Amino acid sequence: MAFQYSQELLNQVSLLIQQNDEQGVVDLLKDLHYADIAEILDELNTYEATYIFNSLDTEITSEILLEIDEDVREKILQSLSAKEIADELTELDSDDAADIIAELSEQRKQEVISELDDDEHAKDIVELLRYDEDSAGGLMAKELVKVNINWNVLTCVKEMRAQAEEVTRVHSIYVVDDNDKLKGRLSLKDLLTTSTKTPIKDVYIPKVDFVRVDDSAEEVARVMQKYDLEAIPVVDELDRLVGRITIDDIVDVIKEEAEKDYQLAAGLTEDVEADDTIFELTRARLPWLFLGLLGGVGTARIMGLFEGAIAEHAILFMFTPLIAAMAGNVGVQSSAIIVQGLANDNLKGSIGKRLMKEISLAMLNGLILAIILFSMTWFWQNDFTTAIAISTSLFFVIIMAGLIGTFVPLFLNKQGIDPAIATGPFITTCNDIFGILIYFWIAKLMLGF
Repeated sequence: MAFQYSQELLNQVSLLIQQNDEQGVVDLLKDLHYADIAEILDELNTYEATYIFNSLDTEITSEILLEIDEDVREKILQSLSAKEIADELTELDSDDAADIIAELSEQRKQEVISELDDDEHAKDIVELLRYDEDSAGGLMAKELVKVNINWNVLTCVKEMRAQAEEVTRVHSIYVVDDNDKLKGRLSLKDLLTTSTKTPIKDVYIPKVDFVRVDDSAEEVARVMQKYDLEAIPVVDELDRLVGRITIDDIVDVIKEEAEKDYQLAAGLTEDVEADDTIFELTRARLPWLFLGLLGGVGTARIMGLFEGAIAEHAILFMFTPLIAAMAGNVGVQSSAIIVQGLANDNLKGSIGKRLMKEISLAMLNGLILAIILFSMTWFWQNDFTTAIAISTSLFFVIIMAGLIGTFVPLFLNKQGIDPAIATGPFITTCNDIFGILIYFWIAKLMLGF
């Protein structure tokens, strides 16, 4: 059963802190997973969270640092000295340590790095800090197990034992040459069932999936998802093995990307959370709301051009919300499918072929909905001409919305812009404007006003 903190537990923790009972706090939390302790710290005030953090062993607190909310982590790090932060980083793999230290100011970074006792660990962290955080280099850890292609099995096993002490979890054994160029991987089963005198070059597997340091995080996620990998090696421009990326890091990437796309679809320009300040939330929401305002003004201006027609055919005004809603819904549906296909890299065929397919789909859906709308309008108003004008407008509006919903995300992707933008207010506003314009234009042609 997953851990769930209770208000009673929080009250108990707070009481122990008020009594300055450090051992009582340790005893209360000693059987909890570090992720559960992090969840508790997120619910406490800064003083209480810092008190608990300082009461626990470094082996636990280093892991807690990775799990707690960024704001809480920032405040805890501010309360620690450079030496204390360095002690925390010593317990972490290089990629996690680099993520923590990247949040510090430049001066603070230098102070912490100078306090690291392990020069090799410090060198690895400094190297990782050079890479973009959204690249394979920024995701990778330096800790891994590698063997030389010129060794035999016996030498390989001895070296692996020494290397494994620095690796939290051994996912793969990589094979390199004398220049550290990645040559392949080694099966643990083959290693255990082969004579100790057998050369590694006779048993290693030359085929190995890898990524380069400059590859994007999304590309790494795509490769690992496609081939069901728990870990993937990272090579530099010279094909030298420089690190590995594990599945836990990719899960975080996928989660962050999904959250970002969801917020873009909802009309949020920045990564925000419910407990952020009003100013931050306003800054994230206002741009898209302003776009919606402009769209609404544009729609009103278009309707103003047909003011006389609306006065003569009031029924057209009554169906305006329906036309706008259908245009927005169809556009969002089309763009959502395209964006999902682009994200999963399973969108096949040319843009022209994709547009033709969407036109066919929109025509079929539009025809069905237009017939239904025609029947309802004719029954209601008993006016064949008006019913056919409104239903025909709906048919062409749906086709238009489908085309815009398909083309816009494809175009944005070609321009290097996140196509998820096209699943939110942007596409809805565009379709509202064009939908109303087409609606009244077709109605004008058919009703003769």
